[in-house]
Amino acid sequence: MSDVTRRRLLGGTTVLGGAATAGLLPALPAAATTATGKDPGPVRVGKPDPRYADLVVRGMNQRFRPQPEYFHVVTSTEQVVKAVGDAVRAGKRVTVRSGGHCYENFVGDGAQVVIDMCEMNKVYFDERRGAFAVEPGATLMDAYRTLHLGWGVTLPGGQCGTVAAGGHIVGGGYGALSRKYGLTVDYLHAVEVVVVDRSGRARAVVATRDPRDPHHDLWWAHTGAGGGNFGIVTRYWLRDPKVKGNDPATLLPKPPAALLTGVAYWPWKGMTKESFRRLVRNHGEWHERNSDPGFPYASLFGVLMLNGKSDAADPGGITLACQMDATVPDAEKKMRAFFAAVAEGVKPDMTVLPIERQPWYHAVRSFALSEAEQSSHFKVKSSYLRKRFTDRQIDVAYDHLSRPASMPRTLWAISYGGQVNTVPSAATATAERDSILKVICLSSWQDGQDGAAQLQWVRELHRDLYATTGGVPVPGGNCGGAYINYPDIDHADPKWNTSGVPWTTLYYGGNYARLQRVKARWDPRDVFRHAMSIRLPKP
Repeated sequence: MSDVTRRRLLGGTTVLGGAATAGLLPALPAAATTATGKDPGPVRVGKPDPRYADLVVRGMNQRFRPQPEYFHVVTSTEQVVKAVGDAVRAGKRVTVRSGGHCYENFVGDGAQVVIDMCEMNKVYFDERRGAFAVEPGATLMDAYRTLHLGWGVTLPGGQCGTVAAGGHIVGGGYGALSRKYGLTVDYLHAVEVVVVDRSGRARAVVATRDPRDPHHDLWWAHTGAGGGNFGIVTRYWLRDPKVKGNDPATLLPKPPAALLTGVAYWPWKGMTKESFRRLVRNHGEWHERNSDPGFPYASLFGVLMLNGKSDAADPGGITLACQMDATVPDAEKKMRAFFAAVAEGVKPDMTVLPIERQPWYHAVRSFALSEAEQSSHFKVKSSYLRKRFTDRQIDVAYDHLSRPASMPRTLWAISYGGQVNTVPSAATATAERDSILKVICLSSWQDGQDGAAQLQWVRELHRDLYATTGGVPVPGGNCGGAYINYPDIDHADPKWNTSGVPWTTLYYGGNYARLQRVKARWDPRDVFRHAMSIRLPKP
């Protein structure tokens, strides 16, 4: 599939991912040690420095541009400890950034010091711990390449390769292999975190999966609570908890030798409400039937992109993009059967582009969009579905999406479930373990376009989809709450959340009280906070 074809089928929509991290600031001397072998220490970049402007715009969502007193670009855990300690002693508000992909203004809002992790980007096997170490500034594509070419293994992480590990893993992490292998955090072995104690002293703590570890609660909190809550992650260690021994080639899942990738497409022209309802219902019912662990379709991952109708000469259309392990028996036949099941009874007829077979890493790299294709101003709202959209919800989606607009507006339903659903909700901080689909409402715009109209559109779509539960996806029925890696401050706003259910329940379910206890122990001064961070428990 050509890049031009892919962009057209995606409807010009900003795809969830972000700006590149490693190598973005090649002029920074802190990116490596000096010729003498001495570490120059963290680079402090203030407003008079010409590098400051580059650091301000380093991020995917251009709605938000942090303006701290200074950035600290760090290259080691020791540097993070010093940078945090200096800021705390000076009474300055600290935030942290790894890949620059936060969907809300958590990095910039009120920050006086931003600790930037982009140059901490190593991926390697740590023989002492018997696990793979991933630093927070490493992009997912960095990790995939190093793990695959070095040891023939991978992580079930996101498909947007420019996302960095720092925020992705701590929020749970999922992607195309999650239906078969589970979430990224299901492989979290240990985590190194710079925390601040009640006296204001910064230090690094390693917390592990081992329940006997006195720091075990800090490990648990980093299995789905999201970033910016307890401290600054400086390293993750990952391995399969079910595997014995220390052979690195066996300690993480092996990716498929090859992938099939396919795209089906329906134009808006001739798409009635009844036909749209049938298409979305078919897609949801297929996932209800085919999301149990170990099913023949466990390796199939698809994204139904209900792209809003355009008022341009080409009105655009609806896209179903999917990939599947090419080594599964009759893989292409199964993929075509999936397309046919979604298209049954739908008019106009779908168009299926030629199905391609590619080596795994090449396919993953090809599917990921570039920084330029992903960077814009945008608003994202998320939800989990335990069952398909109701017919009422589908009709709401049609009403919002079929009104022609000049800017990208879309609703995605993303394959989920499978192995993800085998883990008890309390075993990790990722509480939602019953859903079969993830849903994203998204609008985007560029400088000079009507961002207010785009914001209003996506807010109203999300509110109307969940009108029967107060405008938000309250867990229960066909809903499973929302995903903290796609944070949405509207969920904490009574104007948009009229359910009476707090946003903390939407994101953390029954795990929130435990997260508060972890917060009280490891961040008693509330140093690490933002608009949707874990709150300290009331005295």
